[in-house]
Amino acid sequence: MAEYPGKIKLVLKNYPYRYRDYSHLAAEALLAAGDQGKYWEMHDIMIKNSPKLDRNSLIRYAGELNLDIKKFSSDLDTMKHRALIKEDEDLAVAMDLYNTPTFFINGRKVIGNRPYEYLQKIIEEELAHAQK
Repeated sequence: MAEYPGKIKLVLKNYPYRYRDYSHLAAEALLAAGDQGKYWEMHDIMIKNSPKLDRNSLIRYAGELNLDIKKFSSDLDTMKHRALIKEDEDLAVAMDLYNTPTFFINGRKVIGNRPYEYLQKIIEEELAHAQK
């Protein structure tokens, strides 16, 4: 995003893996942290500490980020973002997606965690094509 200001847009969708114990809770935690302005910080802590994504661990991470723990816990317990997560899951199924991460760059589907240079090449191609 920093390398292409004003030229690209990032859209994130949730697609919790159905066979992982804490994937839905982890999605809720990310969105709850995002409500308090700390989405990416929570993301980074969760990646660093995976697979420790149980409720107590997520609340501990929220504390490390100085989030409002009472609100964060309530959001988790009530599954505040359940409808949004379900909507994202339904979209993934409708698009026949089964792998995470999956990226779409101007409709070009890229499956899997790819090096930055790989994604950058596609972005450059798409930007060049858009200028024609």
